[in-house]
Amino acid sequence: MSNCEDRTYTVEDIAKMLNIGRTSAYNLTKEGHFKIVRIGNTIRISKKSFDEWLDKLDI
Repeated sequence: MSNCEDRTYTVEDIAKMLNIGRTSAYNLTKEGHFKIVRIGNTIRISKKSFDEWLDKLDI
């Protein structure tokens, strides 16, 4: 499982990085800005696509 963890973020991870609530982070995953993978009820976010999206925001 560590390989998956090395390549993905959790919703909680992106909420902390963006300083937003968990609900807002879940809403971001639904908007299609970056790639997500659903594993059962768990959502994992591709680090590569999330980081590229974040870089484009130029924050």
